[in-house]
Amino acid sequence: MSEPVPTTRRRAGQLPGGRHGLSREEVAANQRERLFQAVIDVTSVIGYGEMSVEDIITTAGVSRRTFYDLFDNKHQVFLACFDRVAGGLRERIQQAYDAGTNPFERVVGCIEALTSYISEDPARAELGIVEVMAAGQDGITRRNETIAYLAGLVREGTSELPGASSVPEVTSETIVGGLYEVLYSRVVRGETDELPQLVPDLVQAVVLPYLGLEGAQAVRARVLRDRTS
Repeated sequence: MSEPVPTTRRRAGQLPGGRHGLSREEVAANQRERLFQAVIDVTSVIGYGEMSVEDIITTAGVSRRTFYDLFDNKHQVFLACFDRVAGGLRERIQQAYDAGTNPFERVVGCIEALTSYISEDPARAELGIVEVMAAGQDGITRRNETIAYLAGLVREGTSELPGASSVPEVTSETIVGGLYEVLYSRVVRGETDELPQLVPDLVQAVVLPYLGLEGAQAVRARVLRDRTS
């Protein structure tokens, strides 16, 4: 027997009954946000496969008619929710990348942004990293697009490192694939709170192909000093 989905209750963002003075667009935006959060909540309890529209609308506190005014089915709302989650991750990482003034700062900043985004909301992380794989080819395609985006940042951000010109182009994809597996395993085991502690090790793994073992270990030591100073 599957676990019960979150119980029906008025959410902090749920609109009060009666007149509220909001425009139709504002109401629709509020309803979409509640549905997205409901998808995250329900998915974290029973998974994408077992989730139903009834589960979503009950948890979100919206009517079935409202749901179908916004989405065609659970698959569509799940993908839209994933797009929101992935978009938030990209924005967070891009900000960290743009703030860096050299390869070292960019790598460290992006790894810190990645691990903090995943660790601060385990349910959101489970949807974006684990459950998206259950959403068929559409989900896999979206996951691959996110991985390709991250690989592009790695490729661009490490281009100024010594030895970068001799590193195969596929290296950036390999690095991101390895990072994904680390994140996936921690999310599945419920250990997302440990991810920020792994930042020095993950930074070393990213720069290792470009700097070699000795150089990568020196970078790790520098990250540790900066985080404890």
